[in-house]
Amino acid sequence: MKAHNGMRPHDIVVLLKIISIRGEWLNKDLSSALHISSSEISESLNRSRISGLISPDKKKVMKSAFIKFIQFGLRYVFPVEPGSMERGIPTGHSAPILKDYFLSAEKYVWPSRLGKEKGFVIQPLYPNQVLAAGDNGQLYDMLALIDAIRAGKTRECEKAIELLEQIFDKPYAREYN
Repeated sequence: MKAHNGMRPHDIVVLLKIISIRGEWLNKDLSSALHISSSEISESLNRSRISGLISPDKKKVMKSAFIKFIQFGLRYVFPVEPGSMERGIPTGHSAPILKDYFLSAEKYVWPSRLGKEKGFVIQPLYPNQVLAAGDNGQLYDMLALIDAIRAGKTRECEKAIELLEQIFDKPYAREYN
């Protein structure tokens, strides 16, 4: 049995991606979609299995446990402090999924040449997160909600949890332009 040396930030993204697929998948599918090596996907799934965040067969995310981890542990295990002002992709309360709920002059972004917004940098959970989120609108929304929990105040955290639970519980219907 492998030792568990703690979760890594990209483990969260792997679990979110599995939730977004809502069907059959292979490790190579996750690897390709997330721009993470197949061996890292395998190790991530092992860590999540040991943590009780994915089923023993590593095919089904234990959504209730995952939500509890996100709600009560995420900001302590993977903290973030907004950094310098840069151009990037909106995240947290600045992302499309949350921007209608909160008024703030302060914007948060993932640093990226592809971004059109200026804001304070929130470092992504792993280096290729912006690429993976750009390929999948639902994953982008979930990652932005994760950042709202990591960097947000109580109201932002509560709304982000509420929206994540909705995404986890039913087919995703949000439209993208």
